[in-house]
Amino acid sequence: MKIKTTSIRPFIGAENFEISRSFYRDLGFEEVVLFPNMSFFKTQEDLGFYLQDAYVKDWVDNTMLFLEVEDVQACWENLLALDLTSKYQKVRLVPVRNHDWGRECFLHDPSGILWHFGEFFKP
Repeated sequence: MKIKTTSIRPFIGAENFEISRSFYRDLGFEEVVLFPNMSFFKTQEDLGFYLQDAYVKDWVDNTMLFLEVEDVQACWENLLALDLTSKYQKVRLVPVRNHDWGRECFLHDPSGILWHFGEFFKP
């Protein structure tokens, strides 16, 4: 690519838009409401994604996002402390796994979107 890039912002769907909005706020994202049916959720570093009040099962069931973190163990402990699995019926957590490239843990959001929280090994 010959142009300077500044961000990438995927669009994701929600089976229940209000539940998903609440979930992502509880997860720690800041919500910026753009329209009644779409919000931008961002981190303190302005990394983010668009959440839409749109649900196509095949699309949502095949959506995965990878968020690189500095310390996946600290991320895992934070996810556990948020107690999202008791607050949201369909939310699931998968503990840290080690790979040859680094480490990651997983979070399924209320719609089934799979989040990878990963830390790459430093050379």
